[in-house]
Amino acid sequence: MNYRHAFHAGNFADVVKHAVLARILVHLAAKDAPFRVLDTHAGLGLYDLSSDEAARTGEWRDGVGRVLAAPFAPPVAALLEPWLAAVARVNGLTSIAHLTPERLAFYPGSPLIIRAGLRHDDRAVVTELHPADAAALAELFSGDARLKVVELDGWLALKSFVPFKERRGLVVVDPPFEKPGEFDRVTRGLVDAHRRFAGGVQLIWHPIKDRADLARWRKDLVATGIRRILTVDFAVAQPKADGPLVANGLVLVNPPWRLAEELATLLPPLVERLALGPGAAARVDWLVPE
Repeated sequence: MNYRHAFHAGNFADVVKHAVLARILVHLAAKDAPFRVLDTHAGLGLYDLSSDEAARTGEWRDGVGRVLAAPFAPPVAALLEPWLAAVARVNGLTSIAHLTPERLAFYPGSPLIIRAGLRHDDRAVVTELHPADAAALAELFSGDARLKVVELDGWLALKSFVPFKERRGLVVVDPPFEKPGEFDRVTRGLVDAHRRFAGGVQLIWHPIKDRADLARWRKDLVATGIRRILTVDFAVAQPKADGPLVANGLVLVNPPWRLAEELATLLPPLVERLALGPGAAARVDWLVPE
């Protein structure tokens, strides 16, 4: 409850997480049948980059700010377009061609990235435990019947809203990792969601600080017996257990076909653009294949 994403909105971790999230939504929308998304730890939804919190850290400048500082090669730009279109929209811009660091006043959290990827018949449930953030979310999505906002603990949301009646969709799990045992909670949540919704896509974000802890956790994931687990590591510098967050990862269960190939194209140029020091690197691996 003490974690406030407003300090970190638009940073390097958001860039990776939200670019991948937007790509998954593109793949889901490629089929005619409607889908549903559950965002278990939704946050505030929209972040003012001139706020005291964002200004205090300025993390967005080394994240989305760097992405917008210069164009990418066409194949990479095409993969970033769905995410950047959502960023442009919350800044009142009709085209990403007009999106520059100087014109960036707001940054969209995952609920707004999700809304940008929904079609008329698609639906989303966004849950947030922090009362003020849940109220802000409810106001933000007032009048949009496609999205339901619920003030609820994210781990309870997995039990309450999975499986989906649409029988296809995405579960986004992005906890703050401020409490001991969060990796174990993620594993239990992943297993429970997969048991209820084996064919669904899961996107799980996590920090990377202690490589030994990460290796132990990934052994636990393998031991679950769940197939088709793709992992992404992204670092802008060498992570240290007692240092600031400079590396993060994603765990993807049942990722859409070709997503791994897309990430192999997308992540190296992002590392080059966002690197802060030695140790900057990206890696995409099948932790568990078919």
